[in-house]
Amino acid sequence: MFNFIKDFFKIFQNANKDLSMYLKKDPTASSKAKVFFTSTAFHGLLNYRFSHFFYKYKLYFISYLIHIFGKILYSMEIHPAAELEAGIVIDHGFGIVIGETAKVGEGTLIYHGVTLGSKKVVKGKRHPEIGKDVMLGSGAKILGPIFVGNGSIIGSNSVVLMDIPPKSLAVGIPAKIKKINCTSNSVMYLNDKNSNADFII
Repeated sequence: MFNFIKDFFKIFQNANKDLSMYLKKDPTASSKAKVFFTSTAFHGLLNYRFSHFFYKYKLYFISYLIHIFGKILYSMEIHPAAELEAGIVIDHGFGIVIGETAKVGEGTLIYHGVTLGSKKVVKGKRHPEIGKDVMLGSGAKILGPIFVGNGSIIGSNSVVLMDIPPKSLAVGIPAKIKKINCTSNSVMYLNDKNSNADFII
């Protein structure tokens, strides 16, 4: 019972970390209050955190009820079993699909239309693991039990089918690595004439 109560209050701690990360990575986020009351993407993320909590304690009916509510209201599909660390930013949110065995690290920025999916209909681990401080451009598809390294950037509409090393820029269908040592924290500088990066979010 103690762990149940502790983990329930941890939902709000994690949500607060999410809000703090919004202030760092979303230029429209002028305050935590603004994000909390106006961002439907944050609401969808918060909805996931509640459904994940109940899933963890095998209260599956409540978990999936919250999950279905979130799908209808926010147009986001985040499986309750997926593991999203605290401090995630989802921008816009519409069309996001995150599969059951997917993992997402702290500091990751996810734009609309992103899919963390599988390549085959199999049991067990079949979805990707996203490292910390990664940026997933709009419409990106990361498929299969692969790993995207810390600080990497996946360009818009790219289809990633292989592991991506840390601090890499990957774009295209299928995605190819265009640049190494290019972290998501410096994404605003990618349109510099000296960057040689064909990248859009």
